[in-house]
Amino acid sequence: MKEIALSATHKALGAKMVPFAGYNMPVSYEGVTVEHQTVREGVGVFDVSHMGEFLIEGPKALELIQKVTSNDASKLEVGRAQYSCLPNETGGVVDDLIVYRVKPETYLLVVNASNIDKDWAHISKYNEAIGAEMRNLSEAYSLLAIQGPKAAEAMQSLSSVDLAGIPFYHFVVGDFAGIPHVIISATGYTGSGGFEIYCKNDEVQQVWDKVLEAGASYGIKPIGLAARDTLRLEMGYCLYGNDIDDTTSPLEAGLGWITKFTKDFVNSEALKAQKDAGVTRKLVGFELADRGIPRQGYTITDADGTPIGSVTSGTMSPSLGKGIGMGYVPVSHAQPGTIIGIQIRKNNLPATVVRPPFYKG
Repeated sequence: MKEIALSATHKALGAKMVPFAGYNMPVSYEGVTVEHQTVREGVGVFDVSHMGEFLIEGPKALELIQKVTSNDASKLEVGRAQYSCLPNETGGVVDDLIVYRVKPETYLLVVNASNIDKDWAHISKYNEAIGAEMRNLSEAYSLLAIQGPKAAEAMQSLSSVDLAGIPFYHFVVGDFAGIPHVIISATGYTGSGGFEIYCKNDEVQQVWDKVLEAGASYGIKPIGLAARDTLRLEMGYCLYGNDIDDTTSPLEAGLGWITKFTKDFVNSEALKAQKDAGVTRKLVGFELADRGIPRQGYTITDADGTPIGSVTSGTMSPSLGKGIGMGYVPVSHAQPGTIIGIQIRKNNLPATVVRPPFYKG
């Protein structure tokens, strides 16, 4: 089990630590509901230093990224970030990721912690014929996500950069918390605004302490991975390993908007054929009509009780006070308003297909 740089700090704050993606991570401090609402209404800070970072550099960098990712990275200007995925050769997804263009020939790929080794091997395989410079920085860098509607105001005293002036999915390399050069990125996994701060492991303690200090008058709290999951699910954001994996097509998962057929990429011909023919199943959101908590793996049925799929992610929404979830169903049952059933223990509870986000803010 790997330890993140601030592991001892989280334990001292009373965090419940659990194994996650090979790392010992803080899952909660005060409790999911309190932490969730802190981010929705104010500002919270997550340590997500388990995430992986790959640097792709040189004159061949863009060629490699265009080959392995589904989105069109040629559209990226310096200072812009882009959500994308790594398609595999068999119609599924190796991982989803964010691509940052740091300099004209320098890109940062941020990947999921559980997929670091798999992603590195996959990208390296295609790089053999291309020859871009690749560096795995995952063990050297930490990542803090400062999220919530008060994030910019609460953190402004820590930087000379106009934080509120950074547009969504843009970033600045600037000073923050006394560190001269960090990536300040207007991205996140919560749907409540805020920033992600990339810094070196030997800098993250200083950044963490100053973030909590600057945010104290705004009610900032450390937030664990459990609330991160409920926050992302309320937005309908995919979680790798649950809602997307090696067997799910990006088109089935509703990720057609990051799948650009204006270029050639891994398995693009097959995915284009799938788009032209039409998918047979889709990832949908649903809300329970009765009290109950849908969980990953629970059976989804049609209105008559016939099994048609399974839940990929589910929870009791802290913001909405009802059970919400996502899962794959045949396209015949994917229209918003369709009544489906969720089998929870011996009961088949009625649910309605809805178009995420569940939480509208």
